[in-house]
Amino acid sequence: MAEHFHFGGCDTVALAREFGTPLYVVSEDDMLARMREVKAAFDDKYERAKTHYASKAFLTKDMIRLAASEDLGLDVVSGGELHGAMALGFPPERIVFHGNGKTPEEIATGLDYGVGRFVCDSVGEIELLNRLAGERGATAKILIRVTPGVDSHTHAYISTGQADSKFGVPLSVLLDALDVCGRMERVDLMGFHFHIGSQLLENSSHLLAVGILLSVIDGARATCGFVTRELNLGGGFGVHYTSNDKAPPIGHFIDPMVEKIESYCAERGLNRPDLSIEPGRWIVAEAGVTLYSVVSVKEIPGVRSYASVDGGLPDNPRPALYQAEYDAVVANKYDRKATETMTIAGRCCETGDILIRDLRVPPIKPGDVLAVKSTGAYCHSMASNYNKLPFPAVVALRGGVPRVSVRRQTYDELYERDA
Repeated sequence: MAEHFHFGGCDTVALAREFGTPLYVVSEDDMLARMREVKAAFDDKYERAKTHYASKAFLTKDMIRLAASEDLGLDVVSGGELHGAMALGFPPERIVFHGNGKTPEEIATGLDYGVGRFVCDSVGEIELLNRLAGERGATAKILIRVTPGVDSHTHAYISTGQADSKFGVPLSVLLDALDVCGRMERVDLMGFHFHIGSQLLENSSHLLAVGILLSVIDGARATCGFVTRELNLGGGFGVHYTSNDKAPPIGHFIDPMVEKIESYCAERGLNRPDLSIEPGRWIVAEAGVTLYSVVSVKEIPGVRSYASVDGGLPDNPRPALYQAEYDAVVANKYDRKATETMTIAGRCCETGDILIRDLRVPPIKPGDVLAVKSTGAYCHSMASNYNKLPFPAVVALRGGVPRVSVRRQTYDELYERDA
């Protein structure tokens, strides 16, 4: 075993020395491999199928360029995400605009840029979109996000398909939404969308939701003659964070869903709708690690031992937010046996700023480099300046060659917007 932990063809200890810590490190080779894997399993395998990258998981200019180069679509949920796509000339027809609280200004920007689809979250949004499109002499192609009432058995904060959810149109008012669409002159209802939650490690919830959406499609056709042209199956496909996570291949989710849809349509003599999916975490999570420097070690006899690092909650709020679990290694002692148990504490003035509880490590001391695995998703994108800590840099690796993709924020930049 090598003395140091290597990732993406690079010595992580050398990366920490060269670029400083905390440091996000992402492997573009791994991201590209995942993009190509999902395209082979979906876009290339099935006719009229399209993968959109869920940009909320991790979005930088380089990430937008990667998605564009691989012919992926882009799922955006805010004006800021849309602005990045626009700035780099991402094809508007390949953009899907999500979100349960789109502002009129964001919708107007999307209409002006010509985004391919708006996923509408309420009857009120459909009416607003119709008005704004009418003011521009445009027609907006939309999907209705349906809340199927499925319990995805994940953490409440990342479960989105249950009946009591801020997301989507519940089944009880879906006919009202269809009626509104039928009266709107500037919206073109293409079909439906669902997303039931994140970090799902088995497919039963997805298949249950597909069954409900097929009933929706059948009911819409029987009730008001609406023919569904598109069906977006969302994302939520789970990845490996710790040894407890048994993440299946992407086909474990895709193939049964598509087979169920195709069988249903064949039995009823219907044209199968165009299909799309929106993986985000699945593409980027395992393609990233975060490097920290250990700054102190403290033992509370008979209670617990803590190793504090130079980052934490601001660069990875997920453990504090919804008890997300991670694995890590002492990068400069990768070849040494784990003989101690340490809880990895972040540096913020919050009791909840704990990155990993009870991690098995070799003897650890200040100056050691800790590499936390599978941090490519929802760490950079959720980062904050709490305690006035600067945003870490992002270093991208391609072919074992590192480069700065996002530079580290300076202390001066923390205050540059202040009056």
